[in-house]
Amino acid sequence: MYTDVPFWLSIVMIVAGLAALAWSSDTFVDGASSVAKALGISPFVIGMVIIGFGTSAPELCVSVMSGMSNHSNLSLGNAYGSCVFNIAAILGIASMIRPLVVKPATAFIAGPALAAISAGSMIVLRDGVGSRGEALTLLAIFAVLFPLYCWFDQKTSGSAAECEGPVKGRMPTARMLADPRYRRIGRMRLAVAYAKLFIGLGILIGSSHILVWGSVVFARAIGVSDLMIGLTIIAAGTSLPELAAAIASARRGNHEFVLGNIVGSNFFNMLAVVGLAMSISPANGFSRYIMSRDLPMTLVLSMAITVFGVNWRRPRENGSFNRVEGLLWIVVFLAYTGLVILQET
Repeated sequence: MYTDVPFWLSIVMIVAGLAALAWSSDTFVDGASSVAKALGISPFVIGMVIIGFGTSAPELCVSVMSGMSNHSNLSLGNAYGSCVFNIAAILGIASMIRPLVVKPATAFIAGPALAAISAGSMIVLRDGVGSRGEALTLLAIFAVLFPLYCWFDQKTSGSAAECEGPVKGRMPTARMLADPRYRRIGRMRLAVAYAKLFIGLGILIGSSHILVWGSVVFARAIGVSDLMIGLTIIAAGTSLPELAAAIASARRGNHEFVLGNIVGSNFFNMLAVVGLAMSISPANGFSRYIMSRDLPMTLVLSMAITVFGVNWRRPRENGSFNRVEGLLWIVVFLAYTGLVILQET
């Protein structure tokens, strides 16, 4: 999947990939925030649809290519491993940067929904085979459940934020709205926001690919096996866009972008990515650890979104993921990674 390049070039790719990742993540999140405000869309929905889907493109590419070459372990392991990384590592790091505000809808609906999908996936794969019929069922569930959840969140959240005029933070008057020059300025600002959004997303995905490619070549050069590369670098590497976007969002205090990104990515990975990969090539002979380790871990972490995110004193009010819980997630991820390395080697 990743061809060899000279060792010196792999180092250049790693450095350049990290630099481009840092720049593009800030640009991408800035564009997404502007689009959400301009269109009156819930930031959580923007996070789920645009950020979540866009940053899941690497997982989709890897899983589809793996499915086409009949590598079930890689396609399923990449999807479920990315889900574990998204919650335990990314939410953990984002919570350590700045405690995240969690809406009741996220805690009471998104967490249990992801846990139910994990449990359903265990039922689908319990016989050791993922058929095309089961794959189409996953895709159908995604086609119904995802838009329904987006509609519910948008309805309960209302408008994203105050409308911005040419002067940031200033509410437009009726006279301003009637002025053609004001509308022209608004259209120009929206065009710039879309440009930031899509250019940032493209560079975000491309720089992640370059970074993973350079890391794979570097690892091979120092004698690390292809198996370990797949379990560590590729699994975490395909989630780098989510990580970069989450860090940029957390630094700016865009909590809804962080949570929407993770929830949307995990919905996409477990239903659309796995469903598409299995519809191309049914999953046969995959590792037993997917059933005994990876999917149960995904289920537990999904429920942790509810356990940690609910405001137990006032359940109808916002909760939060604090730094202690973020640290706990990171510790769990490190322990899980150690177990994977131990079992797979």
